[in-house]
Amino acid sequence: MDSSILSKAYQKPASNILADVCALAAKMDDVIDLSVGDPNFTTPQPIIEAAFAKTKQGMTHYTAAEGLPELRQAICNFYQEKYQLNYDQSQVLVTVGAEHALFVALEAILDPGDEVIIPEPCFSPYIDQVKIANGTPVIVDGKPEDGFKIDAAEIAKKVTPKTKAIIINTPNNPSGNVMTAEEAKALADLAIKDDLLIFSDEIYSDYVMADKKFTPIAKFAPDNVVIVSGMSKSFAMTGWRIGYLIGPDWLITAANTVNDSVTFTAPTMSQEAALYGLQHHDELVAPIVGAFQKRLNYLQQELPKIDWLDVSPVEGSIYVFADIRATGLGSVDFADQLLKKAGILVVPGLAFGKCGEGFVRIAATQPLDKLQEAVEKMKKLTW
Repeated sequence: MDSSILSKAYQKPASNILADVCALAAKMDDVIDLSVGDPNFTTPQPIIEAAFAKTKQGMTHYTAAEGLPELRQAICNFYQEKYQLNYDQSQVLVTVGAEHALFVALEAILDPGDEVIIPEPCFSPYIDQVKIANGTPVIVDGKPEDGFKIDAAEIAKKVTPKTKAIIINTPNNPSGNVMTAEEAKALADLAIKDDLLIFSDEIYSDYVMADKKFTPIAKFAPDNVVIVSGMSKSFAMTGWRIGYLIGPDWLITAANTVNDSVTFTAPTMSQEAALYGLQHHDELVAPIVGAFQKRLNYLQQELPKIDWLDVSPVEGSIYVFADIRATGLGSVDFADQLLKKAGILVVPGLAFGKCGEGFVRIAATQPLDKLQEAVEKMKKLTW
């Protein structure tokens, strides 16, 4: 038997640049890794202690398939207190990370031929998940001159009778763009008019620069918006694999039915950790977010001093999307040369769509002194 037994989609799969870089990062020593979006902080100790205390008390069994009732209620409370959005427990599904949340939701809504509009640059698994769910991804190219903002008018041009949904991410990975309230309302109005769902990936919602504000698009179209989020970034809990889906109860019911055949339930200990985190959100998140703001401010200040590099304004997220077009290199070649010449690992912009060509994503996931070392190394390079 050989690989010919595999699905045709996996016999010769298309190159996945982001996955390749992540795999490379896991194997390499003696490099400054500015590639993977994994905050370098350890999960706050109170979260760890709370989760292990519950585990020692016997919380080692399945929870309800939808997640711990008290966690689902804490998620509802969080959105009510922070954003004045009203949700019921029946509208919340706890998942194994945010990617899992989006996956089960797409599986629940898509039939073969259904279209999902995705503005690029974007997190590449969005496209793959639509395809796995037998849907057709429809791409809207962002414009560097506009800071890669998500434009409702451009999205409207791609709507057809086959369109079922739109996937957005704000604050955005990789561009750092944050939708304004006006931009969010324009897209919400489009979804209402054309009876579409908006999947809003809000995993970076806490990471907004001091002069910007995150406004959930659900404020403008609560019946049309499905929130995808989790604990990974805000609480430095990437390894706990815990996320959630918020949306209409009929969608949550269907997504949970899908999930019954995938994971059934998220890890109990991780759910307990998430519960404690949400109950102490402000005090635990503020130090992490503050550190990232300082790092991003430093990178925005210093990187443009390099004559072959420029930076799109960072409004949120934990990344800088750096313009390397002045080098004359494509993003893949540039990233390869940067690794060989300076021992710095970044993600080529092409990993986030063709409109990301000419850019690289620099993750501010290392301490400030490491970022300073990386910048000094880059200042010495010529192309």
